[in-house]
Amino acid sequence: MSESSAKIAGYATPEGTLRFAERFPDLQQFQNFRQPSNVPGAKDLWFSTLGLGSYLGETDDAADQLYAQAVVTAVRNGFNVFDTAINYRHQRSERSIGAGIRELILERDFHRNEIVVCSKAGYLSFDGEVPAETRSYFTHEYVDSGIIKPTDVAGGMHCMAPAYLLNQLERSRANLGLETIDVYYVHNPESELGDVSREVFQARLKAAFAALEQAVSDGKIRFYGIASWNALRVQQGEQAYISLSDCVSAAREAGGEHHHFRFIQLPFNLAMAEGYGLPAQALGREQLSPLQFAAQEGLAAIGSASLYQGQLTRNLPPNLRALLNAETDAQCAMQFARSAPGLLTSLIGMGRPAHVLENAAVLHRNMIPQEEWESLFRNNA
Repeated sequence: MSESSAKIAGYATPEGTLRFAERFPDLQQFQNFRQPSNVPGAKDLWFSTLGLGSYLGETDDAADQLYAQAVVTAVRNGFNVFDTAINYRHQRSERSIGAGIRELILERDFHRNEIVVCSKAGYLSFDGEVPAETRSYFTHEYVDSGIIKPTDVAGGMHCMAPAYLLNQLERSRANLGLETIDVYYVHNPESELGDVSREVFQARLKAAFAALEQAVSDGKIRFYGIASWNALRVQQGEQAYISLSDCVSAAREAGGEHHHFRFIQLPFNLAMAEGYGLPAQALGREQLSPLQFAAQEGLAAIGSASLYQGQLTRNLPPNLRALLNAETDAQCAMQFARSAPGLLTSLIGMGRPAHVLENAAVLHRNMIPQEEWESLFRNNA
């Protein structure tokens, strides 16, 4: 296998991520790096407070090249968390992130163990572009090959059957060019709840977690979790609701007390702050917010959609800039998200180097102290 096609070995380590943080002493003074100190197995890793997301963008070669350049620019400016999914831009986002990381490592500027790479699977994914006959593509690619049964698919678009997740994991590892992915999420598992009962859903989740525990044992991933959109932002009783206690129970059944279900991802921004403000997660007799639950149960929480897909980059109340130590509306949104108590990293979509450089300016600003942030939340939620 040629050097260009061989998978890069390794994964994020305490020593590597500390070395990364120490490359940026100016950012350390602004507390730009955090550890998930409550998370078994990951508590000594260092994560940048902002990470690069890769959901949006055109599906063409020009966008691929810009994403790869954005990854290189991000690492060189103090970002070490990268988030993608196999279905983002029809597998192109994974490939672009992989290309950027490979460039950095081959140039010996950085090491694999300094960078945290996260991906997801669950949605049916195309390869590069939308085929002319989508149904025929999925039938040929996944059903005829025996990877999934038609009954494994929920809502015509979602599947978390073990064989499917493991198939997607192999494709993700190839796309990224990495032997090991640091965090692998089941992508929006709540998508299943419109089609199956809670009992069936829980059984499917346990089976998915068992497959991912095996992937950890095989050295293909380090940790796993769920990446949600609505599941952790609604009240118990609503269709999309997922109980984190049930997730932890499924993980313990799949992997024992030393399971590797250690990450959750949910939208968190000025317009979607339920992760902090909605006490809908039961833990014993307490009703906790998702961020409170994560802190008590040894889970790391990652915030997505920090700019709400660009909607929070304009027309915010003028007084927020002073309150959030920001110069622009976009900085307000980033400051609010990354200063949230209990949130490890806030993800920002950055598909161009210019986006990275603009957002990197936030890393040179003090975050909002917890007491001030909580007061702001009470006044603006």
